[in-house]
Amino acid sequence: MTISCEDVIEVDLNVASQRLVIDAGINWFKNTSGNEQSIRLSLTAPFFNEDVQPANGAIVSVSDTNGNTFNFIEDGVTGIYRNLNFIPVLDTTYVLSVFYDNELYTATETLKSVAPIDFVEQRDDGGFLGEDIELKAFYTDPANIENYYFFEFISNIPVIPTLEVYEDRFTDGNQVFGFYTEEDLQTGDQVTIRNYGVSERFYQFMFTLLQQGSEDSGGPFETQPATVRGNCINQTNQDNFPFGYFRLSEVDEKIYTIQ
Repeated sequence: MTISCEDVIEVDLNVASQRLVIDAGINWFKNTSGNEQSIRLSLTAPFFNEDVQPANGAIVSVSDTNGNTFNFIEDGVTGIYRNLNFIPVLDTTYVLSVFYDNELYTATETLKSVAPIDFVEQRDDGGFLGEDIELKAFYTDPANIENYYFFEFISNIPVIPTLEVYEDRFTDGNQVFGFYTEEDLQTGDQVTIRNYGVSERFYQFMFTLLQQGSEDSGGPFETQPATVRGNCINQTNQDNFPFGYFRLSEVDEKIYTIQ
């Protein structure tokens, strides 16, 4: 007879106070009016808690330098705040205001334009073993203008979209591409490709986040990543800073079918 026993190990994790998470991405897709926009507010949760708690009852608005104020109204108790009359104007500065739990949060950002996606090129012999499908979404960077890009690749394979950021420091005025690879893609699968125009500050913010989450970010004995702060500020209590970012982007989208 073999008898085994297992000891239950209780992991005592520090529980931090809840913070507001502001997911405020204003996206103006090309060839649309851009009037329908939404902002998601939620609260941080303990490490092993998979439920996302919405932040209900906030007062949310976005104002622009033209004197317009757009009020975002919560959809039920979802934590998603919507506006149906937004007016997107390129290179215009907008200010986000969120009043939640007796504290005021603000952020300022500019709506950035984006170069359209010219075409998508497929390669079937990518990856280390030459068996992965690779996609290159080409776009032409405007010359003599400082540009920053945020690419999102969405397919039915991974649960989380693939995200990439690019700058034109060494590619100004050239035709360049956003890159995507996935070994499980098959003929007939669709990949949604979105190119967002973003500010330099958002580029730096997302670049740092992607570096921390990459496979090359270090082993278990490396220094733990620092908290990446967005552009949202708690004006009432700066120590109770929020997570997230307020971004405004023109977006070009292409839906590509794998050949």
